[in-house]
Amino acid sequence: MVRAPFPGLLAGVLLLTLAGCSMIDEPTSYPDKTNALIAQVPDWSAAVGGSDVGSLNDLIASDALDQLVEKALQANPGLQQTLLTLRIRQTQLRQTGADRLPEVEAGFSASDSEDSASTYSGSVTVSWEADLWQKIADRTAAADQDVAQQAALYQAARDTLAADVMTSWLALIAQRHAITIQQQRLSTLESNESLILERYRSGLGSLEDLDSARSSTASARASLVEYRESLAQQQRALQTLLGEIPDSGEAVADDYPAVLTPLAELPSQSLRRRPDLIAAYHAIQAADYRTQAAYKDLLPSISLQAAIEDVADSPSQALLTDPVWSLLGQLTAPLFQGGELRAAADEAELETAQAYQAYRETLLEAVGEVEDALGLERSLALQQQHIANALDRQQSTLSQYQSSYRSGLVDILDLLSVQQQTYDLEAQLDDLNYQRLANRIDLGLALGLGVNP
Repeated sequence: MVRAPFPGLLAGVLLLTLAGCSMIDEPTSYPDKTNALIAQVPDWSAAVGGSDVGSLNDLIASDALDQLVEKALQANPGLQQTLLTLRIRQTQLRQTGADRLPEVEAGFSASDSEDSASTYSGSVTVSWEADLWQKIADRTAAADQDVAQQAALYQAARDTLAADVMTSWLALIAQRHAITIQQQRLSTLESNESLILERYRSGLGSLEDLDSARSSTASARASLVEYRESLAQQQRALQTLLGEIPDSGEAVADDYPAVLTPLAELPSQSLRRRPDLIAAYHAIQAADYRTQAAYKDLLPSISLQAAIEDVADSPSQALLTDPVWSLLGQLTAPLFQGGELRAAADEAELETAQAYQAYRETLLEAVGEVEDALGLERSLALQQQHIANALDRQQSTLSQYQSSYRSGLVDILDLLSVQQQTYDLEAQLDDLNYQRLANRIDLGLALGLGVNP
């Protein structure tokens, strides 16, 4: 029925197919290459012990922190932009898929002239391009990979945002601890200053001792002001992550919560669940589909068009009451376009190779992040142990110097120096504690742990 008007159409297709296929190179396939890259990553599963957790949320058991994370996931403007980009990709996928369906157009026109009566015409046209080589299907598949890539990027943004909120929450606790230690330092210095002033008035001390004590006290007050401003800035930074206008700040716990160390599984397990690597892989797949479609642009194409048209003397009679139908079949093949199509195919293939190199770069960064976090966990544990031992000895030394100063065996400068060293070690130990807990969150993120809704 449709074949009868075009007896030579199939013969032309066969001839042009043979000519077109000789012009096509087979695109390079990359899935095996990506698998080989991951297989080269050394095993780190025995690097440090850890807990088998399923998500970033499981690292810290805190309902208050979970509420902050959920608030950020709902209101953070950067994350919402990423979500809207995902929805745009989904819309573009629907647009690309529409090319596989026929197009239907309806028209109505009227004409009037001085020498003839008015005429009216109505028409309906159906046009369709046969996806003979699955070219449209390839472009649709590429758009589908774009959606999958953006979905992975959205998941990566969610995970990173959750980790930032958790780290910022720990940083607030660390900043409050720093303020507490500085307040204790200042209180001690003020007590020393009062004691020295009493001794000076009694003729037992010197003016130099009093000046040194006052200088140390003034410096400690300045540092306390700095720490309080840092706390306020950290609170504003957290509220910005939550998508809120900064005000008085969020309430946090007084002490550090327990933060689990995530278990480092085999690289093939950890890396394959990282959303940034998943996104990079989908980018390769999308570029590969576009390469196949670009090569298929060199092949012939078939388009069909069916139309019915009616011309009458009145608008009602022109509404296809007695139409004339027509059927058009068209076979076209690119013969010479100055190398444009071939260059487009080469460009698409190079873009696929570029996407593969981007995947390699992402993989190297991912492996580096895991190795750095594992190494830092070991290093911070040893530093914590050494500083804790040093603090124990320093506190014993401080007690001895305080007793010796009261007995007049050491001067005020020696006592102030020992006191400063003691508080410095306390601050250093607390900072190491914060760094180690925050690093465990970074390690979980590097190992591909995501955030639960």
